[in-house]
Order: sequence, then structure tokens, then C-alpha cells
Amino acid sequence: MLFSTRLVALAALAGFSCADQAPSSPIKQGQKYGPRVGPSAPRAAVSSHSIEQRQVQHHLNDKTAPFAVNGSALPEVDFDIGESYAGLLPVDDSKELWFWYVPTENPDASEEILIWLNGGPGCSSLDGFFKENGPVTWMSGTYRPVKNTYAWSNLTNVVWIEQPVGTGYTQGTPNATNEVDVAAQFLPFWKNFMDLFDLHGRKIYVTGESYAGMYCPYIADAMIAENNTEYFNVEGLMIYDPSIGPDAITEQVPTLAFTEFHQNVFPFNESTVSTLKNISATCGYDDFMEQGLKFPPDGPFPSSPGLYANGSFNPDCDIFDYAFSAIFEINPCFDIYQVGQLCPLLWDVLGFPYSGFYFPPGVTEPYFNRTDVKKAINAPEHANWMICTDIDVFPNGDDSPPSGDNGGPLGRVAEHTNNVIVAHGLLDMVLISNGSLLTLNNLTWNGAQGFTTPPENDFYVPYHYDASLESVSGAGIFGKWMTDRGLTYVEIELAGHMVPQFQPAAGYRNLEFLLGRISNMSEVSSFSTQPDFKQPSFESHVELR
Repeated sequence: MLFSTRLVALAALAGFSCADQAPSSPIKQGQKYGPRVGPSAPRAAVSSHSIEQRQVQHHLNDKTAPFAVNGSALPEVDFDIGESYAGLLPVDDSKELWFWYVPTENPDASEEILIWLNGGPGCSSLDGFFKENGPVTWMSGTYRPVKNTYAWSNLTNVVWIEQPVGTGYTQGTPNATNEVDVAAQFLPFWKNFMDLFDLHGRKIYVTGESYAGMYCPYIADAMIAENNTEYFNVEGLMIYDPSIGPDAITEQVPTLAFTEFHQNVFPFNESTVSTLKNISATCGYDDFMEQGLKFPPDGPFPSSPGLYANGSFNPDCDIFDYAFSAIFEINPCFDIYQVGQLCPLLWDVLGFPYSGFYFPPGVTEPYFNRTDVKKAINAPEHANWMICTDIDVFPNGDDSPPSGDNGGPLGRVAEHTNNVIVAHGLLDMVLISNGSLLTLNNLTWNGAQGFTTPPENDFYVPYHYDASLESVSGAGIFGKWMTDRGLTYVEIELAGHMVPQFQPAAGYRNLEFLLGRISNMSEVSSFSTQPDFKQPSFESHVELR
């Protein structure tokens, strides 16, 4: 999750506060379909191969018992989420990070573990656990939590970690000045975690979204540099809608093309359209887009456009804020995280200050700030949990270069693992898909720059059983993808900033590719956890575009 100044201002009107910073900005912080069961398949219960409930406590012993969570005793949750462990582990004598670990029953995952990190900076990874890819989800605007058909713990062992210090339930005083500091504080915590659960030598997959586009590559790169496979055996990296480049590239340059592509939700008048086109042309955004999206690229890109000679941003080139202000006048419930959202505003059980301006009567605080919830998950009862902290996790800002810069950690991780995925929802305006593609096309890894071809392979999401109407997702062709030299880019239709939330089946398929359970993202095959569900012929798919 990444917030921006424009969202913080809106949150302030509603009595919320959320600090955030992006790489080069002063205060930058960060439909589901009806049931689908396939063209000819009857609705059925989940297949016997599917992972539904964990009866055996595989990790429970004297060491782990203080961290055990009673999966049938989570407040408001009327089902057993199975075996899990949560609590604080030290970074050093003055700092602790908080985690929630869900082991899997999947036999294919016996030698691996996956890390999930949310962004911000300063936003809790419990947002991922409770709204995206955990065993239980409680979506904005809905009445109560439900079982998540697409929980990533069906596929592998997953740990959601709150970090850096200052986020969520973490303990200590934030003092990180950059991403190198964040990684240096993460690694000792991780060693303690691996020791606690005897996970030495496991393959490690590092995943996250938004500002975790900074966290994940820097942390994975630091792990690799340790040259210690007992604790830091990094095998892959996947980041959704990530902050990997300068704001001018990830936000400003692609704004005009984004509003034109999604013209149905940006119904601007002629005057507004003319202004947008004029800014994009005079600030050099059009030329940058044209040159930057050549495949293969002609060579290294020039400096980011829209800047003064001294490198500072020219406010007359702020096409992004102009478009945002204009659409908010038309649609006061516009959601920059998923641009198809219309009124009414949706309340949010975690207190997300953009889509949840209010709590309904009877709800007074975020779910994870409730005392009964804290007790249930071994969280410090004195902590004032917020989905995004109101303190700066980087007290003086994050002075790290973007992770996608040449010579930076994203390229090094790709070269080490040959297994990096950058995925982007096409309905996301917080960070725009073409901005990620431009950043990657300027990146040199494994001896060459950028991609040789545009994303033109169909991204296939299997038809599948839906366990219930409470947790459903679509199937078919959901976008385009390509891979070059161990780095994959995939764009996902009908998904906003939080892909596993808006299109959970698509996120599930991305994860299968990261883990090596499928050969590529065009493969027409069933989910590995539903192998008996027959897929239609490729020609019968309805393309969603």
C-alpha cells in the first residue's frame, strides 16, 4: 500500500492520519465477478485435493507454544483458520518485529517459505493477511470475515511480517535512514524466526506490494549478500504494483495514456482533456513514453522529464495531481487504488483512511486494535495499532535510490535467482502499470537492457471450484506477460493496486509460477490445488478487454 499527499489530505478531513514517504517526494505515502465455475462444469464443493483446514499442529513444540494462535478463537471469525503462530521477535535489545506465520499442509512446500510485506512506508502487513492473501478475509464494505478460497497458505508456508520498526505492533524507536538500514534490521529478526521454527535451509521467496517494491529487493539483496543458505536461501522475488522507480516515471509520465485508456471512468470535458494533453506534450512525457516503450529499447533512457535543471520537480508538470483533482470533482468516491469504484464509500474494518472514511455505528476502532483481538494473536496490548502508522518509520526520510535503478538491488536479485516477477494491476492509479514497464525497460540485468518484446503472451487464470459465494474470483485470460533473462512482467486486468485483493485467483496463479508449480503464465492447466478441474479449450476463452 502506497499513500500520497492527496490521499493524506482527504484522510485528514475524516479525522485519520497516515504518514508516508516515497523515494523522491516530501510526504508521499502510498470486481469481483459473480461465481464462475467454468463453461460446462457444475458448481461443486472444493475437491478433495484442496487444502481446507489444518488439523495437525506440525510446528507446535515447547519453543513455539508461546506463539501458538487458537485458530478457532479469533473474534468475529466463525471458522477455524487452522495452525498458526504470531508474536514479537527481537531485532536487537531495543527493537522487535511482529509476525503471523501460517504453515501449509501442501506437500510440495516442505522445503520452502514465503515472506509477505505490505508497503507505506509504515503500513501493516496485516492488511495483506486480512484483505488479500491470508486464510481469512474481511473486505471493505462487507458484513463479516469469510474463509479465503485463495489463501496463499494453500500453496506454501507464509509469514506476514510487520516492519520497519514503527509499523503496526512492532516495538522500538524508528531510526532507519534508508533501505540498507531496513534490511540490516530485518535480517537478525529473520534469523531468530528461522531458529524458532527450525526452518534452516528452506528456499525463501520474498513478496510484497507497493512500497515493498523498495523493501523486498533491498531485503532479498541483503540476504543474498550474506552467502548463507542456512538462513538466507533466496530463490525468488515477486512484487505487486511496486515503487521501483522515480515518481516522474511511475506516476507523471504515464498519466495521460492511463486516463485515455480508462476513458469510461475518466469522463473529462474537452477543456480538461486539452490541459492534460498540453502538460504531457510540453513536459516531455509523450516523447518519453514513445521512446521508453520500444522493445527492445534503443539504449539507456534520458533523465526523468518534468524536472528543473537542478533536478527538482516542476509543479507546472504535475499532470498526475491535475487528473486526480479533476476526477474527484466528478466522482467524489473515486478510489485511486481501483479506479472503477463508484459511490457509496465503503467502510473498512482495518480503518484504511482512503476507502474507509468512517466506521458504521457500533464500530469504534480498527479490528487489530481491539483488546480481544490482541490477546488472541499474542500482540502487545498496549500497542495502538493502525493500518498505517502516524509516525515516520524513516524519521528523516528514505534516502535510498529506487530499487529499479541500474546497478540496484532489483537487477541483482534477478541475476542471482533468475526468478523475479513484477506484476501490476491495470486499474491502479497510485502507481501506473506503464511506469513499472518503463522502469524495467531502462534496467540492465543479465547482460542486456530491458525486454526484447512487449508483454504479448496471454496470462491464463484457470477455471476452478469456488468453495462458496463468500470467496469467488474470475477465470480466463486476465492480461499479458513476458519473461526475459529471469525477470517477468505481468499486467493484470480488472485488478487495482492490491492485486491479491481485487483478483485473488490471478494472484494465486502468479504465486504458482513463482514457486515453479507451472511452466509459464500462459499454461492452460488447473490450479495445482485443484488438479481434477478440467480446463476448457484455449479457443473458447472470452478475452477480458
